Amino acid sequence: MTRGKQKIEAQRRNAERNQKPKGSQLEARAVGLKISCPICKVQLANHNQLMDHYASKHPKEKPPSESG
Repeated sequence: MTRGKQKIEAQRRNAERNQKPKGSQLEARAVGLKISCPICKVQLANHNQLMDHYASKHPKEKPPSESG
């Protein structure tokens, strides 16, 4: 059993460990999703995912260039 200062320190460490993380997953997701499909407005992380999205969802359309 711990007493005195050890007990207080252990309680403080446990409180820090059990604290919920700051921020939300939705905020982190919004930061990661930077490209959106101009046709259906779905958000994607990079140009390669946009190319795959166009190949599967919009096969008759021409995908936008990487710079635009």
